[in-house]
Amino acid sequence: MVLENNLSLVKKVNRLLNWGHWFSFFNILLALAVTSVYWLAEPLPVSFIGWLYLPLNWIGHTAFLCFMFFILTIFPISLVFPYQRHVRGLAAILATVALIVLIFDAYVYANLGYHVGSASLDQAAELLRQQIVTNLRNFILIVVTVAALLLAVELTLSNFCWKKIERLKKSAIATPLFVLFIGSFMLSHLLHVYADANVKYDVTRQDNVLPLSYPATAKTFLARYQLIDLNKQSQIQLDKLSLPQQFSYQHNMVCQETTASRSTLLLVTDNFSPELVKHLAGAGLRPLEQHFAPVSTVEALLNLLYSKFMIEQNAQQQLQTAPSWLAQLPEGRISISRSAETEVAQLPWLNVAAPAQYSIVFDNTPYQHWQSYSQFANIVVLGLSGSHKQFSLAPATVWSNWAALRQLQPHQVTQHLDWLPTLLAQAGCQSQTTWPGDNLLHPRVLPKLNISGGEIISFKKDKMVILRADGSYGVWSAGTLVPLNDRLDLPMLTDALKRIEQSTE
Repeated sequence: MVLENNLSLVKKVNRLLNWGHWFSFFNILLALAVTSVYWLAEPLPVSFIGWLYLPLNWIGHTAFLCFMFFILTIFPISLVFPYQRHVRGLAAILATVALIVLIFDAYVYANLGYHVGSASLDQAAELLRQQIVTNLRNFILIVVTVAALLLAVELTLSNFCWKKIERLKKSAIATPLFVLFIGSFMLSHLLHVYADANVKYDVTRQDNVLPLSYPATAKTFLARYQLIDLNKQSQIQLDKLSLPQQFSYQHNMVCQETTASRSTLLLVTDNFSPELVKHLAGAGLRPLEQHFAPVSTVEALLNLLYSKFMIEQNAQQQLQTAPSWLAQLPEGRISISRSAETEVAQLPWLNVAAPAQYSIVFDNTPYQHWQSYSQFANIVVLGLSGSHKQFSLAPATVWSNWAALRQLQPHQVTQHLDWLPTLLAQAGCQSQTTWPGDNLLHPRVLPKLNISGGEIISFKKDKMVILRADGSYGVWSAGTLVPLNDRLDLPMLTDALKRIEQSTE
């Protein structure tokens, strides 16, 4: 009697395991349909080896995920609780939940460029919140419909596999499918080992496309955004980010009338002497913390007046003519000038002139002309460049009486790229293109971005990340410049690069 019961139990478990394998196979097909979304969100490979790796990685890794899901969930349930109806129903529910999670991750990846994880929970939650707030009814309808449809499909597959298990076992597709999945998985890893050893970035940049695959690195991040020459090891191509056409065409500036009480002055100096600091404090100005400016004077002027990164080799030549946006404004709306005693050799077009209602004035001895400057409602006195031996973008001194700027969040980093959008907004002028910097009175939620030479520099609150051309990186506190023992924040860099994507829209 005991032997018969044991044989019956073994048969039940064996039948459940056979059913589970076929149930997992059909779920692999469903998962392949979902994971195809990840590839649609990525640039296509440009080489034969990249195209060869893509389907092998897609099929092999998706099959591996589904098989591991079976091993970790359905398999132990079948052994511990071998009651076919309960196991089949529970497996259908678990598979539905897993597919919903996979669909959500694919949706986040398609919209944000990275997977759901500990470093991106806030961004994923914000994306979900936006959908709920924008259209709650449609959101609930879509979620309920998709979940119900998936559950119905899973229950149908579960029932089909159970009833047709003998026919499926006798079919001739089991062995070819096994070879396809195992072969794709093994070949994709062997191909990745070869590509990693021979610096085939067209392969390694696909590392983090699928969930729970190879962890993304600094080099794969650079390769994914095509910032590395795929034919030469560690050769940066940041000129792809310079987008020279971005600022060569007309900005189509549109200006509205403004009130004189909003007059604003950006006073630029490279001589923050103790005498000037004492004078500014006596005039009611206060320092603004965590402002970063390029160490190079040429780069600082490009950031400040042209809202451009210093990537192109002809940076000095670009400074020979006034910014193109200036000629598109109503006459006298914004002026860029210098004091009689101040020479800016890099800007030959800069003249001595009376400041307009909204002005940028270069003056190395502003306390001598303070009587004419004190008429402005908002005054910002900023150092032309930063100062640091290690960083190309370094803290710079800024003093201001602008009350709105003091309401910025604590540890909110500002940079020279922000002053032009802020001044234009104060003057009532808008551009159809998006500047890489922020209007400080209405900053975007994206991390700050700057590109200096061969480095991508990003700020998020107090964290500064520098990604170099050779794939090395560093993380520092922006407030103290103390190195932080943090991992590379790829979601932060991905979001920062969206500033350039938005600029080209």
